[in-house]
Amino acid sequence: MGDGRCHGCHEFEPEFDRAVSFGEYQGNLRGLIHLLKYDDVLPAASVLGEKLAEAITQLHLGDDQALLVPVPLHKSKRRERGFNQAELIVRAAARHLPQPPEIVPVLVRRRATNSQVGLTREERIANLRDAFRVTAPGRVKGRMVIVVDDVMTTGSTVSECARVLKKAGAEKVWAATVARTLKDAAQPQLAEFEPGEVVEAALAASV
Repeated sequence: MGDGRCHGCHEFEPEFDRAVSFGEYQGNLRGLIHLLKYDDVLPAASVLGEKLAEAITQLHLGDDQALLVPVPLHKSKRRERGFNQAELIVRAAARHLPQPPEIVPVLVRRRATNSQVGLTREERIANLRDAFRVTAPGRVKGRMVIVVDDVMTTGSTVSECARVLKKAGAEKVWAATVARTLKDAAQPQLAEFEPGEVVEAALAASV
């Protein structure tokens, strides 16, 4: 019996208390994320938000009022893309949760970081060190927080976000993503898209 953590998390203890994702970053789910991030198909955020909400329910929060905090983009990246996909997805997810939590975008990325693609876990951690700042510590002090992003690869980004949130006084920090590339982590068995459903779902969401 394991503890639900991937091999990487045993070697490098993350700062978040638990992480959940809807599914693996592959196939149609990967395609839907790409439609949003790279093709500007904004209605895809509604579909992804619904999937994110399913992942968040795996945390079994009960009556606990956790705050939702999207992972921020650096201002230059946001200006280039025109939106932060994590913010769009988390706002859509809140509409599908039984007790819609408060969304508090209190994290800022205070410096542009290098691309994480191709970096080792150690290099990713070093690349992100002190990249984030909490703008309003009073909003998270003593609260439970869910850091939200579209994709988790090694977990280094959400881990660094969790570190600064805890330093600001957050009582507990979880991570929730739509997809993940971690291969050995425990993951809820949730529905997958059928072939061709990616574009259809995104278009239907715009109606």
